[in-house]
Amino acid sequence: MAAITFDTLKFVEHLTAAGVPHAQAKAEVEALTEALQSSALELATKDDIKLAVADLRAELHKETRDLKVDLIKWMTGALIAQAAVIATLVKLL
Repeated sequence: MAAITFDTLKFVEHLTAAGVPHAQAKAEVEALTEALQSSALELATKDDIKLAVADLRAELHKETRDLKVDLIKWMTGALIAQAAVIATLVKLL
C-alpha cells in the first residue's frame, strides 16, 4: 500500500496566508501528519486492485460452480420424484 505524503511547510504557509496564526497552523500540520501516519488510512495501488479483482473472480467462479452442482442435484431429485409420481399414477389408472 502507498502512503500519503505532502509538503508540511507549504501547508503551513497556505494556512498562514489564509489568516491562521503561525503557531496554530504548525499545530494543525503536526496533528494531521500524526493522524495520517498512525491511522489505518492506506491507498490501494493498481496491483492491489488487480489482486483483489482476481480473488473476487476466483471466488465468484467457485460459487457459480457450487450453485451449478446444487441445481443439478435438486433437478435430478425433482425428476426422480416426478417419475415416481407418474409411475404411481399409471399403475393406479
